[in-house]
Amino acid sequence: MIITAEEIAKELENPRNPEDRLIITPKPDLGELRESGAASVDLRLGCWFLTYRPSRIGYHDTYPKASDEKAPDGKTSNQKTVEVPSEAKLAKSHYVRFGEGFFLHPRAFVLAVTLEWIRLPADRAAYVIGRSSWGRHGLIIATATGVHPGFTGCLTLELSNTGEIPIKVKPGSQICQIFIHEANKLPRSKFLDRSRFVGRRKPAVLPIELDKRALQLASR
Repeated sequence: MIITAEEIAKELENPRNPEDRLIITPKPDLGELRESGAASVDLRLGCWFLTYRPSRIGYHDTYPKASDEKAPDGKTSNQKTVEVPSEAKLAKSHYVRFGEGFFLHPRAFVLAVTLEWIRLPADRAAYVIGRSSWGRHGLIIATATGVHPGFTGCLTLELSNTGEIPIKVKPGSQICQIFIHEANKLPRSKFLDRSRFVGRRKPAVLPIELDKRALQLASR
């Protein structure tokens, strides 16, 4: 069940469990949240952006070096591939101050983050979507839509300009909204989000790691 904005405001002001609380910081205006009649909380665009460097590499190999991978039997894989370039070679980080703008050119793809730092308790999960007002200007805002119980950190946003002219965005602008819903409570050792993106305050580009099943399929 989705939690209303009024209920979220209550949780932020008076945590149900002080040792496992819902946190959104900077905290939204609780009075406005209660009166909004909404079922979500608006999140703002942060100051960090990450853009790719297309001229630095011939193609984007998203997988780590094969010698670092293990075959299903635990032995090192014999497959040879090129090593994934470091993030510094793949992308460039930009810091944009409040009051200044960042331009997304047509067909550009940029990683950004929310201004807010989020913490979800054991019995809360969430999903994030872009605001339709931005979509009408050609800015598509995607994200790792599902946010698991136990997540902590700033949310990474994937921004794409599908329009024909550059779009200017400013840190601090309301960029997306988070819907929080109830989840079955599990022991902390089970619900804790182990994503490599947990705890981050800046957008990051990390290699795609093949799991055990993918390695089994490749070995056939």
